[in-house]
Amino acid sequence: MTFPRKLALVASSLFILSATPSIAGDAANGEKLFKRCAACHSLDEGVNKVGPSLAGSVGRQCGTVEGYKYGAGYKAACDKGFVADEAFLTDYLQDPSAKLSEIAGSKERSKMAFKLKKDSDIADIIEFLKTK
Repeated sequence: MTFPRKLALVASSLFILSATPSIAGDAANGEKLFKRCAACHSLDEGVNKVGPSLAGSVGRQCGTVEGYKYGAGYKAACDKGFVADEAFLTDYLQDPSAKLSEIAGSKERSKMAFKLKKDSDIADIIEFLKTK
């Protein structure tokens, strides 16, 4: 195969791969799924429960919910600094303690024991939280 043909093949492959849509979350389904989260988290700003309020949580700087007492694991991870963006939340919702340990660089634990197993559920919850 000649160089121009190889180049055209590579370019067309890259175009096809870049045109493939990513799986977007479904906010309506995320709202339904959030009912499991509502036992510990509020969506009202300033209303904390066992967990902090999740109002404005997507994109929020670590550990900044006023009036909420964060656990040692979360505080240790916050000392390293991070933002609760979609990438962080995707990993965190799969295994909160593992994500905090990874960030903190130690065996820190999260108070949140609840884990979401399905990638689609995680995407849906995040999409819903982006609206709050």
